[in-house]
Amino acid sequence: MNLILLGYPGSGKGTLAKDLSKELDMVHVSTGDILRDEMAKKTQLGQEASSYMASGRLVPDRLVMDMLKTRLGSETRGLLFDGFPRTVEQAEMLDGWFTSRGQGLDAVVFLNVAEDVVIARLGSRRTCTGCGKIYNVISAPPAKEDVCDACGKPLMTRPDDTQAVIQKRVQVYKDQTEPLLAYYRASGSFLQADGGKAPDAVTKDVMALLRAQP
Repeated sequence: MNLILLGYPGSGKGTLAKDLSKELDMVHVSTGDILRDEMAKKTQLGQEASSYMASGRLVPDRLVMDMLKTRLGSETRGLLFDGFPRTVEQAEMLDGWFTSRGQGLDAVVFLNVAEDVVIARLGSRRTCTGCGKIYNVISAPPAKEDVCDACGKPLMTRPDDTQAVIQKRVQVYKDQTEPLLAYYRASGSFLQADGGKAPDAVTKDVMALLRAQP
C-alpha cells in the first residue's frame, strides 16, 4: 500500500504518519525530516535546502525528487508520504515514478484543520536541539520548561516556526499546495479526516477510512 498525507504545516501529518507506519508496516517518508538530516550533516543538498526552509519557501522539485529516488529506489515496502507532494508538478513527477516501478497510489488522506488552529500550533512548537523530538508548549509540553524529556538538551524554536515565517508558509501552502486537493479528488482515491481532533482520535478515524476502502 502506498499513501499520501496532505494538509497545512502543523496539521498533524507527521504524528499521524508515525502511527500509520507502525500499524501498517510502511516506510514513513518525510521530506522535511530527510532535509533536516541533510542540513545537520551539512551536505551539499542540506546547505542548499536550508536557505529555502529558513525563509519559509519550498525546496525546488529537482532537489526533492532526486533525493527521494536515491533513498527509496530499492525499497520494497509500502510508502507513506508525509506532506509530499506539495505541488501538482511534484504529484505528476511522483505518479511517473510510481508508474516506472509498476505501482500506484492506494489513497490520499487530507487532514482538514482551520487556519487559525494551524497558526497557533506552529507558534507553540519547540524542537529539541539534541535528538530532534518535537513538543508543543500548549498541548504537549516537556516536563521541564525548554528542556527535552528524552535527552535533556535545550529546546528551540525552529527558524521556520517564527510568526513571520509561519504566515508566509501558510500563504505558500494556499498558493501552491491547495490545487493538489483538486488533482487528487479527481483520482478517485481521495479521503478527508478532521485534523483538529486529538492525535489518537485522528489516527483511529483515518484507519477506519482506509479499512473502508474497496
